[in-house]
Amino acid sequence: MGTRAVRAATLVAPGRYEIREYPLPEPGPGAILVRMALSGICGTDKHTYQGYTTQYAGTGAPKQIPFPIIQGHENVGTIAAIGGSNVCSDFEGVPLHVGDRVVVGANVVCGHCYYCQHDFPYYYCENMVDYGNNMSAADPPHLFGGWSQYLYVVPGSFLVRVPDELPTELAVLTEVMAVTVGLDRAKQFSAVPNEAFLFDDSVVVLGVGPLGMCFLMKARMLGAGTLIAVDLSRSRLDLARRLGADQTIDASATTATERLAIIRDLTRGRGADVVVECAGVPQVIPEALEMLRIGGLLVEAGNFSDLGEVAINPHRHLCSKNVRIIGVGGEEGASYGPSMRQLARYMQHYPVREFVSHRYHLDAVEAAMQKSIAADSMKVVIDPWA
Repeated sequence: MGTRAVRAATLVAPGRYEIREYPLPEPGPGAILVRMALSGICGTDKHTYQGYTTQYAGTGAPKQIPFPIIQGHENVGTIAAIGGSNVCSDFEGVPLHVGDRVVVGANVVCGHCYYCQHDFPYYYCENMVDYGNNMSAADPPHLFGGWSQYLYVVPGSFLVRVPDELPTELAVLTEVMAVTVGLDRAKQFSAVPNEAFLFDDSVVVLGVGPLGMCFLMKARMLGAGTLIAVDLSRSRLDLARRLGADQTIDASATTATERLAIIRDLTRGRGADVVVECAGVPQVIPEALEMLRIGGLLVEAGNFSDLGEVAINPHRHLCSKNVRIIGVGGEEGASYGPSMRQLARYMQHYPVREFVSHRYHLDAVEAAMQKSIAADSMKVVIDPWA
């Protein structure tokens, strides 16, 4: 690959970026070098930037962010080099070649801990490493995040080839869309009252940034009935309506009591069948539980970083209401391919091309982060070659 330098936006401490240069590595056996095209800014990236530096808190293996890091785990690019035999396949068994466009799985599991050996989802792994999060840029070959011109994909990772018909601007949403597997777990096309999620159920999505929009779209695909979006941003609520929401609630102009009354009015007094929390603000969890009907389901997909404690009343919020809660710790490898195919299929019917609202180059990484935090953005992406 030569000795060319690779530029990368490096987070050296919370709130402080430096543009650093690293040597362009040759991929070793089992490794792959990807020339980056686009990398998204995720809510977890924002939280790390803001100083919330503990991930997977409460598990047996909490992880501290090992600064410096190159952020970026929502990654799409083209294969620049394949280490070893130059032969590899993607997660679905499709042969991969130099020049193929791929999405890189966000996480790498150990394969030998209790959870790996008992077929739990990857994010149960006790030794998992995450691109853009807990792989330090201080360790060679350094390029472990997507806000870089190249990404070094370590052995044990998985990639999925991008369908030719899917634009890169939508392929970068794959990991976000894949997280909606949490709704797939709940979905049952069934007339049995005790099933988790019935055809025509009412669904409330709290927070309709990119993740919430994907859940909104998935809920509509899976046969949701009344679909309600709640957010602080008027522009996001407008897009949510175009995406299929029947009702929108402006959280900046209503109180929690008023929002609950609206939900009850829309559900004949019962409360929502399903609430999906994507706001990434722990303070909304008690409100989400209040919105549920008796026996309702909460899908918690928004709080990937530990932002603090909230008070839950176990009697009122849990036992008396007989609620069910699904915690979504991540996506699944098997959901990447279907997510891309669904994005390609439904881009003709949904305004998903508008999800990527802003694109920035590496030198403007600080501005990109600030824009991603602002209410007038959707998905902000980094283009390292702009």
